[in-house]
Amino acid sequence: MLTLRVIGIGSGDPDHMTVEAIDALNGADIVLLPRKGAEKADLAELRRDICRRFLSNRTTRVVEFDLPKRNTGASSYLSSVDDWHAAIAKTYKELLAAALPKGGVAGFLIWGDPSLYDSTLRILERLKRDHGIDFALEVVPGVSSVHVLAARHRIPLNTIGNSILFTTGRKLREGAPDIADTIVVMLDGEMSFRTVPPDDYDIYWGAYLGLDQEILLAGPLREMSDRIVAARSRAREANGWIMDIYILRRKGA
Repeated sequence: MLTLRVIGIGSGDPDHMTVEAIDALNGADIVLLPRKGAEKADLAELRRDICRRFLSNRTTRVVEFDLPKRNTGASSYLSSVDDWHAAIAKTYKELLAAALPKGGVAGFLIWGDPSLYDSTLRILERLKRDHGIDFALEVVPGVSSVHVLAARHRIPLNTIGNSILFTTGRKLREGAPDIADTIVVMLDGEMSFRTVPPDDYDIYWGAYLGLDQEILLAGPLREMSDRIVAARSRAREANGWIMDIYILRRKGA
């Protein structure tokens, strides 16, 4: 019997590993560790550090592999993501066939929480649907970047009696919605906070949350917008990559 165990490892700080996640890690026969190219080598190294620190089961094997890259030049974003996920599912099929031909438990170490803005669970469904691989699925929740961002800025995520909206920069550029006083924006390489009315919102921004490079900025959007753009540009140039997230809070909410 094949069991796939999707384990949330937090947003970067190994101290955010839960006891449940550590137990799940040590109960796996293999742990799949993706490499995402030289520019993101420190992300793979963080996963290695987690394994060195918490993996006490000497029979568990760490299997490293190169993650397929998405074609960012495709004309359709959705079709490029679909093709990318198909390529990852095929890679998983080949890895599992080679490493666990008779079944066993494979662990996937997922940034943050596996159920919040991560596609591993969808890709594993493709593994079953497209390749006919039968498996049991286990999901271990983790500390998400959203939790860390709110904690770092010492704010509650909600306002009393009002909604919270999770969205992407792509959707935010279509217009700030009126249905929520709190907007959590993820996956925004275009810094789409520049497209909303600057006098209507405060912003709470963070990059590299949980890592040594962590950066935090907050304040009225009109005052902070250019500062965040400059800080993000410097950080990306220095590190070769960036992962950031922000909260927009309607003034007076």
